[in-house]
Amino acid sequence: MKVKEEKANPSKENESKEVKKEMKKAIMHERVKTEKENKKEIREVKEKITENKNKKEKEKKENENIKWFIEVFIMTFILSMIFSFISTNGVSNLSLIPAILILIAVIAVGILFDIVGVAVTVANEDEFHAKATKKVHGSKSSIKLIRNAPRVANICADVIGDICGVLSGAISALIAVKITSQFGLNMDLQFLLSALVSAITVGGKALGKNIANSKSTEIVHIVGKGLNKFFK
Repeated sequence: MKVKEEKANPSKENESKEVKKEMKKAIMHERVKTEKENKKEIREVKEKITENKNKKEKEKKENENIKWFIEVFIMTFILSMIFSFISTNGVSNLSLIPAILILIAVIAVGILFDIVGVAVTVANEDEFHAKATKKVHGSKSSIKLIRNAPRVANICADVIGDICGVLSGAISALIAVKITSQFGLNMDLQFLLSALVSAITVGGKALGKNIANSKSTEIVHIVGKGLNKFFK
């Protein structure tokens, strides 16, 4: 009987080893399965977080765009009313030569601000970082201008540029009336003066864009210095 038990024991041991191996395999299989499921869940959660983040950023940008549109609309409306009132009433009470000088000044302001708008979009921010480390005056303000280039360009080129365009048109019409009444001319000079003002404005802006592209760093730095002095 003892011999038989001894012979039977090795087979039982082998069976128990095989059972243990199978159990280990099953446990490993379940572990791998759970790990894959966990990874999948983590990936899905990350994707949802990223999707929600992108959605919030998109909504934030849309809200910012709407807010910026309202701000620009109000600012342009108020500035146009103020400058139109001042220029038209002021020019109507002036003689011919001061009125022409004001017209030239308005055209020049429109061209200058257009140059600044182009320069800000073209300028390289890295150059000003190097200047900021050396504590060059106006470099930090220049970096802020470049980082807000779309808005700065919008204000300079569109808001102020369009206001100057409207003003120059109104002032040129008043000057035309002054010339015809002063010199007793029968011809209508308004169309001629309006065309001349438009040609000077467009030509000046075209020339200004070339200057802005070639001297963008210097222009932005000058504006940055000016802003520093203004805010101080």
